Amino acid sequence: MPRALPQALLRDLAAVVGAPHVLTGDATAGYAVDWTGRFRGDPPAVVRPRDTAQVAGVLALCSGARVPVVPQGGNTGLVGGGAPLHGEVVLSLARLDWLGPPDLEAAQVTAGAGVTLSQVAAAAPALDLGVLIASRDSATVGGAVATNAGGLRVLRYGPMRAQLRGLEAVLADGTVVSHLSGLVKDNTGYDYPSLLAGSEGTLAVITRARLRLVPRARDLVTVLGGFSSPGEVHAAARAATAGVRGLLSAEFFTAAGLDLLVSRAGLTLPLPAPAPAYLLLEADGPGALDELAAVAGDHPAAVAQSAADRARLWAYRERQPEAAGFLGVPLKLDVSVPAAHWAELAAGVAGVVAGADPGATVITFGHVADGNVHVNIVPAAPPDGRHEDAVFSFVTSLDGSISAEHGIGALKARWLPLARSAAERELFARIRGALDPAGILNPHVLVPR
Repeated sequence: MPRALPQALLRDLAAVVGAPHVLTGDATAGYAVDWTGRFRGDPPAVVRPRDTAQVAGVLALCSGARVPVVPQGGNTGLVGGGAPLHGEVVLSLARLDWLGPPDLEAAQVTAGAGVTLSQVAAAAPALDLGVLIASRDSATVGGAVATNAGGLRVLRYGPMRAQLRGLEAVLADGTVVSHLSGLVKDNTGYDYPSLLAGSEGTLAVITRARLRLVPRARDLVTVLGGFSSPGEVHAAARAATAGVRGLLSAEFFTAAGLDLLVSRAGLTLPLPAPAPAYLLLEADGPGALDELAAVAGDHPAAVAQSAADRARLWAYRERQPEAAGFLGVPLKLDVSVPAAHWAELAAGVAGVVAGADPGATVITFGHVADGNVHVNIVPAAPPDGRHEDAVFSFVTSLDGSISAEHGIGALKARWLPLARSAAERELFARIRGALDPAGILNPHVLVPR
């Protein structure tokens, strides 16, 4: 049973956001479980403010009552960071959906925390958002900044932190901090927008962000090639980063995931003959076709230039997260290593998992050029931490990170010492204590309070 909130607090919250936007009982069900289905809580209430002032009012009340709060955006996270696992109040930011007019001269736009990434990307016909993720139609600005989302074009534009030109947020006690001028050069103090990017709702609640926009690609070419090993995939991706001037994406997946999509989702094989590993490259510009063809060389490949044909090739990569779900509830681990160790990680991680759980199914896919591999595991043995121990220890031995883009959340908190020293974790705790002395913001995430 969730902890019951005092009736006086519920009345005060209703006075701030309106009674229809304080949900209790069965009405909270859709906010209680994460996208994977692995993380489920039981919130005493879901509060749905419509603007920054209401967020400030809600947090002031919860801070004063020492009631813990979990901020939630599109609820597309994969590590339990937005689920009320310990009976926290859910602060849903979905109604903060104001999208300002694009500033075409600066190539920027200001968006509320509840605006989807697709809406930002469509804000101006000639401009686009640099971050492209599979969940873009439901993932929101606030959540993407709070987790420093990466995605399919990090090699060209960087993660969500690199898109920030300003931020507005509310501290735990209801204090509003706002710096949305959008200046590229502005050395007037601490860069708190960068600090809040990737903070997973533990330091403040993001309410608006000013984001840079990039020129929209107009002459896209997509190539999907078949290769004999992750090593060959990595070598081709390195050649693409060096020789394809307009390269936007370098993505990989393997036969394990593809076979499931063919047998369970109705996709057809993309190439005449199956291959152990696949590399998808996308580039923009008049010379892209020839440059990509040079990278593909003699390897079997499919080429697409029309929007429909490119979407067909991209489906093989973007639907990879579905593959493991056909077999059970997957454990989703996103990790990264230095470029020199990427092929070793991609080729070896399935064997590492098998050492801990011989019956487990492992699906790998991800981003070649930025060192990122998504390891999706359907366990056969109890999911008691043995899989994380195996994968994270392997990644650490390769000088890598236990979280490339999804964050630490609830899933990885106990393994943070593998990636961060005691001094770093103490610094995290001191920063967290300074900004949230009451300890109400996502208290069980990242560095638990």
